[in-house]
Amino acid sequence: MAEIINMPRLSDTMEEGVVAKWLKKVGDKVEEGDILAEIETDKATMEFESFYEGTLLHIGIEEGEGAPVDALLAVIGEEGEDITAIVNKNEASSSGEQTQTAPEETETPNTTQAAEIPAGVEVVTMPRLSDTMEEGTVATWLKKVGDKVEEGDILAEIETDKATMEFESFYEGTLLHIGIQEGESAPVDNVLAIIGPEGTNIDAVLTGVNQGGKPKQASATSTKEEEKTETTTSTQKDDQASNNKGRIFISPLAKKMAEDKGIDLTEVKGTGENGRIVKRDIENYSPAVKAAVETTTKKAEEAPAPVQIYTPAGEEHFDEVKNSQMRKTIAKRLSESKFTAPHYYLTIELDMTNAMQSRKQINALPDVKVSFNDMVIKASAMALRKHPQVNTQWTDNATRIAKHIHVGVAVAVDEGLVVPVLKFADQMTMTQIGGQIKDLAGKARNKKLQPSEMEGSTFTVSNLGMFGIQEFTSIINQPNSAILSVGTIVEKPVVKNGEIVVGNTMKVTLACDHRTVDGATGAQFLQTFKQYMESPVTMLA
Repeated sequence: MAEIINMPRLSDTMEEGVVAKWLKKVGDKVEEGDILAEIETDKATMEFESFYEGTLLHIGIEEGEGAPVDALLAVIGEEGEDITAIVNKNEASSSGEQTQTAPEETETPNTTQAAEIPAGVEVVTMPRLSDTMEEGTVATWLKKVGDKVEEGDILAEIETDKATMEFESFYEGTLLHIGIQEGESAPVDNVLAIIGPEGTNIDAVLTGVNQGGKPKQASATSTKEEEKTETTTSTQKDDQASNNKGRIFISPLAKKMAEDKGIDLTEVKGTGENGRIVKRDIENYSPAVKAAVETTTKKAEEAPAPVQIYTPAGEEHFDEVKNSQMRKTIAKRLSESKFTAPHYYLTIELDMTNAMQSRKQINALPDVKVSFNDMVIKASAMALRKHPQVNTQWTDNATRIAKHIHVGVAVAVDEGLVVPVLKFADQMTMTQIGGQIKDLAGKARNKKLQPSEMEGSTFTVSNLGMFGIQEFTSIINQPNSAILSVGTIVEKPVVKNGEIVVGNTMKVTLACDHRTVDGATGAQFLQTFKQYMESPVTMLA
């Protein structure tokens, strides 16, 4: 018997999904657990597996198309099975729902009719692109008012509190109105844009939106004629646009860098996906000889006449950079931590002689690479196992002592700071820790980090040793009770056995929340951490 597969709800906020790619085609055999397709949700692109076995008889949503949750996605059954009734029933059900809504709209009062949105007009609101997103900032508009929009076209790049994400259109028509300009922010569900037939009265639409109006249903015949006309016009104009001038694909950061440096983007060759201009293209860009000559000539013409007495002069000026959603979130959460948690700091100096020798021996093994940061994370996780009071969270009613150890690792990105989490770090080897950190850090810098990979930390490590910083303090990453700040290894004279010799030392500072971690508890944790770091072989036991 044929099994009907509907568009799944792959996240708690998902209302519709887009089929990014089909991994099976009609006629293929499907086993239980096979990946059928890759589906784009409002948060990520996820693999969707089959819970049935048989033959793929029908695909209801083609690649690149979007559909609401529970829409017919596919039908799996026996080869040669007649599924005409199933497909027809689904189509009839969809059309029946539309027919039933028409009388309800006819019976609405006159005041509501006045607020109705014209047929064919779609109001696009600020989407909720992450589970913690409360407002978004439009980083870049990739369409402008008057442009034709096809279903699946990228409308804009939107900054959330976690990343900058591309937002695509689920409708087709003409971009009639932009409600949020580039660089501006607005809460979720605010009017982002309006798409509809060319020539629509925007004032009437905005009035209808403000009054809570709903789209008016149009006859199937007129709708098809309008779509046909729009498609023809769109095709002609798109062909002209593509012949006259191609659209420049560029990341928001690269665009900002190009503006600051005065670089003409038409002269920059993009090396990113689909020719997209990225940060490294702007950094590696070398202006043409012509531009250099023009600049030299211009500077020579503008050079002031020589004067006998030099008097410094200039204009006081500030460049204002719009705060990104990530920067706002960092400011909000770190301020809350600093102003609510009573911080205190404990610093200890470690003898890194044995650690350096152990690392050298470990890295001499084939296919093994361990960093000092991997050793710090491993030592921290093992010390937390012996001092669970440091692995706690404060609430108004109780102190929560975590029985699991999830270590967050601070990673610097262009827009600020993210903290990917190593789950059950105490159970991992140093090489496993190193491999996972490399993977998570790469995702963070490429803006591919998923929300689930940044949640659940019970302790945090921040390392600025690679920048030559000898000692610093950090703000606790709540709801954690402590964060460890790691400095660089310094070669200096030290006293050993009553003699001055050359040694290698490293300072670490533990910031603690005094509500949950007392001074003696924090000191004991650092003593255990010191023992592990100064004798790394004990971490292998």
